[in-house]
Amino acid sequence: MYNKISQYFTIRDILKGLTVGILLSAFIYFTYFNISIKTINTITAILGLYLLIGSSNRTWFWSGLFISLFWFWWILLSFRFYDMSWAIPIGTLLLIVMYGVIFWFFSFISHFLSFKTKIPSSIFQATFLLFLSFIHPLGFDWLKPELIFVESYLGIQKYQFAIILFAIVISKHFNRPVYLWLMILAFNFELHNSNEKINKNIKLITTNVTMDMKWQTDHQKDIMNMIYANIDKAIFEKKKIVVLPESVFPLFLNTEEYLLGELLRRSAHIDIVVGGLYWDKGTPRNSTYVFSDGKAQVINKVVLVPFGEQNPLPDWAAGIVNRIFFKEGVIDYKASDVIGDYKLQGNQYRNAICYEATSERLYEGKPKNMIAISNNGWFQPSVQPALQRLLLEYYSLKYGTTIYHSINMSPSYYIANGKVFCTK
Repeated sequence: MYNKISQYFTIRDILKGLTVGILLSAFIYFTYFNISIKTINTITAILGLYLLIGSSNRTWFWSGLFISLFWFWWILLSFRFYDMSWAIPIGTLLLIVMYGVIFWFFSFISHFLSFKTKIPSSIFQATFLLFLSFIHPLGFDWLKPELIFVESYLGIQKYQFAIILFAIVISKHFNRPVYLWLMILAFNFELHNSNEKINKNIKLITTNVTMDMKWQTDHQKDIMNMIYANIDKAIFEKKKIVVLPESVFPLFLNTEEYLLGELLRRSAHIDIVVGGLYWDKGTPRNSTYVFSDGKAQVINKVVLVPFGEQNPLPDWAAGIVNRIFFKEGVIDYKASDVIGDYKLQGNQYRNAICYEATSERLYEGKPKNMIAISNNGWFQPSVQPALQRLLLEYYSLKYGTTIYHSINMSPSYYIANGKVFCTK
């Protein structure tokens, strides 16, 4: 048993897996530090894939482990606000080992099929990478390998990624790097004027309310005044729509008649999109409230955060976990069955609340416009806002959706044709 385990801890395999992890994660950290150099992003992405494809099962295990570590080390930081900081290293270890095992398993299958069919294992490994975006452990779907090219010279569509993988496989099989030039067929030819797609009459509000402040009743009056001030400023600037972040109201807004009245009154002058909780007969919902012409509409979240808003485990296992980790148990949020759209100023917008804006499901029907609201305070400081933005760039490119994103605790922005425009 010791020998079987120890063979996975050779320095060579660990270092190669670490190198692959760094190369295939570099684009996230470049984005975090506001560095966007297409040449560097293209080279690091190609090098990472080139080193990974054709490697041993052990290298694939370590590559999967380090990729998930560099991409998702922040994912359990929200546990700090539940007095469960002790669970962060344990959960992170389980997460990265899970991805390591997934990578190892498919590499093992690739070598097994290669042995049986005499087809190079690199072909099977490349096929796994091509379809990796369809694998969602526990409902979490942020590991999309095409994402590494979102700010590069190469495209992110499946056929473009297939061309890239094919070029690498054939160049390694024949030991002729010249075949990498086939990647020119995967060049991103998106040349439209993205700026023309942005509705300049939409005002995106960035708030900076920490999670420690957000739920303290002593600060709620200040938060309300800040919200009113931002709406009034947008009215003064003659904007048509103002968008505020997810759950910017730290309460069940539908139970607060005075606040609803204030928002309805202001909606006579400007359309208001704002995040707030919704109390639905004993069940909490994460919702978007839309106020227009003195009327209110509530659109509930469709895709809930695994473990954050709902437990993705079977009911019997979820109950056990909730009883162990939460003193009085928890009530999961309830998701809507229907994706929400609403119309403002003659345009239709797809509703998206934080995590669900990065979910493929929200792009059904290729919506032309999306208004997304987020609260990134759960994960600050971390690279989460950078990865979130890259995912939205990816979906904007893939589906042609123009995205208006209002955020708490990180800058808001617009995205059109995969190009990001920061708010002023």
